[in-house]
Amino acid sequence: MGKRSWAFDSGVRVLGCAAVSGPKEGEGQLKDVLDHVYPDLYAGEDTWEKAEKKMMEDAVSIAVEKAGLQTDQVDLFLAGDLLNQNITASFTARTHSIPYIGMFGACSASMLTLATGTVLVESGFCDTVVTAVSSHNATAERQYRYPTEYGGQKPDSAQWTVTGAGAGVLGKGQAGPVIRYATIGKVVDMGLKNPFDMGSAMAPAAAETIQTHFEDTGLKPDDYDLIVTGDLAKVGHPIAADLLKEKGYTLGERFQDCGLMIFTPEQEAFSGGSGCASSAIVTYGRIIDDMLQGTLERVMVVATGALMNPVSYQQGESIPCIAHAVTLEGRGNV
Repeated sequence: MGKRSWAFDSGVRVLGCAAVSGPKEGEGQLKDVLDHVYPDLYAGEDTWEKAEKKMMEDAVSIAVEKAGLQTDQVDLFLAGDLLNQNITASFTARTHSIPYIGMFGACSASMLTLATGTVLVESGFCDTVVTAVSSHNATAERQYRYPTEYGGQKPDSAQWTVTGAGAGVLGKGQAGPVIRYATIGKVVDMGLKNPFDMGSAMAPAAAETIQTHFEDTGLKPDDYDLIVTGDLAKVGHPIAADLLKEKGYTLGERFQDCGLMIFTPEQEAFSGGSGCASSAIVTYGRIIDDMLQGTLERVMVVATGALMNPVSYQQGESIPCIAHAVTLEGRGNV
């Protein structure tokens, strides 16, 4: 549809999903909808990287079980994370022995995998696809900034990488939210270079994708109960709202951000949550639960991602960003 959007008509649904998290996230606003909360950042493992793998493995197992399936009944595994060479996703695929395609979209990977998986089921190339993403505060700090042991100070514009994983099982069934539309983002680079202000860098990409979605589909903000970005947090979310208002789209209270829906105001999380797990645990935890309960009918999740690494910003490159959007509808839930 239009420039960059897909419409799905065959009733591809989220047949089962799971959201797991670390202890800080488990004490926040999602504590009642998470499938599992680990008592510490190690999740019973001896390194943080192994802990992140454990979280994705568990999220996949729980989601597949909730869909009433076994992992050997899954045709394809689409997954991504923030570590070099997508090692969390790759090692999880090794554990579950599911045919695997690794996908990197930084923090936008939750909707990138969901949109791509829906295409494969809609087209008939796959009957069942599992999508998953993860992030971990301690692994991300070591990957992108400084090890936590260093104790580096951060400005208020920085964000707290969410520790957790989310997974969804896609297929054609009778129950579960229907995936109706997807809008694939394009890279937007406003020339910003501050790795401690991802919200400002990603906000224009989110606004551009949302605007394109409305133009492509003919839908309006009022057609949605909720439009939620992935991890713009306190700094980037109002920027995105202002950019959309300049284009004639006033989203109002229906416009929220996953990075602001995880931690309570009393928890210290700088400007809010970030990471692949930010949009994943909100979507696969809170949003789909609300849709199954009937309190939400149509939701657009716009996962945002900064496509940089330490080498790029150390060499003076600006931060290119992207946002992918997926629309879920609650029609026909049983």
